[in-house]
Amino acid sequence: MQSTQSRRLFLSTLSSAGVAGLMGASASWAQEGPPETTTVRLAKIAGICIAPQYVADELLRAEGFTDISFVATEAGVPAALALAHGEVDFTANYAPAFLIPIDAGEPITIVGGEHIGCFELIAREGIRSIPDLKGKSVGVQSLGSSPHLFLSTMVAHVGLNPGKDIRWVTSAAPRPIELFAAGKIDAFLGFAPEPQDLRERGIGRVIVNSALDRPWSQYFCCMLAAHRDYVRKHPIATKRVLRAIIKAADVCAVEPERVAQYIVDRGFTPRYDLALQSLKEIPYARWREYNAEDTIRFYALRLHEAGMIKSTPNKIMTQATDWRFFNELKRELKA
Repeated sequence: MQSTQSRRLFLSTLSSAGVAGLMGASASWAQEGPPETTTVRLAKIAGICIAPQYVADELLRAEGFTDISFVATEAGVPAALALAHGEVDFTANYAPAFLIPIDAGEPITIVGGEHIGCFELIAREGIRSIPDLKGKSVGVQSLGSSPHLFLSTMVAHVGLNPGKDIRWVTSAAPRPIELFAAGKIDAFLGFAPEPQDLRERGIGRVIVNSALDRPWSQYFCCMLAAHRDYVRKHPIATKRVLRAIIKAADVCAVEPERVAQYIVDRGFTPRYDLALQSLKEIPYARWREYNAEDTIRFYALRLHEAGMIKSTPNKIMTQATDWRFFNELKRELKA
């Protein structure tokens, strides 16, 4: 049933006028030859922002993959480590979550960008800016999670010490979002659909929206990476995985209603209304406009400011990035 739903989503979406050109690179496919492997394992991470990874199933099959699986893991550094340790082959993740393991020598290669803007910092009345967080309690999923890393870079950017000036609150039960909703902590950093949920309930005020506020809105939020050996051994497969996922990003932009229903039906998220709102707010279609290399340079500098990595941006880009596939696909998949 799920395979049938996926095919229907794929075919009906490609037939719509807005994405009719998604199959335009067929000549390039023929020149590439078949993928070196027909297997790809993708991370399954809570949250809606990496929806392109979840709706790419049939696009991956069109690229020649026959064994496609999702492996459950936590967002942030845990997902990056799952990639580095060979538990998954490919995943989208918040860019700094890749940089910390890369700095430690883990075999990760970042190959492209996926989207911008899925984080929001929400605070109680009286807190109007990031410097106001000094000495305050802030809820995040866990230390090393994407929200923790994002806020760490933000507070370091304004001269605060994320290790000393913020009182981090992590809790499995009740979750940080509920602690904030109950007025027990001062602020909460979440990603879709958590901010949408709080806004629906009229709780807190948005301090930073990474889709709108500079400098964060100028760079990719989530990027795509593979295990280093996967890229080296399977370059054609790597390009084909990347192509399927960034095409799926266009699908998310053009058909948010259909995608929202699909990810709910597949069990990636429970609520259709919050999924739809999240998909409409995240600017998936703008992946062509952003520079992946600039994103790595920016976040490497921010993490260095926060004392979380030692590597220079140039070292990271030399040892752990490969933009050739992404740059080729930008040319092939012109809007």
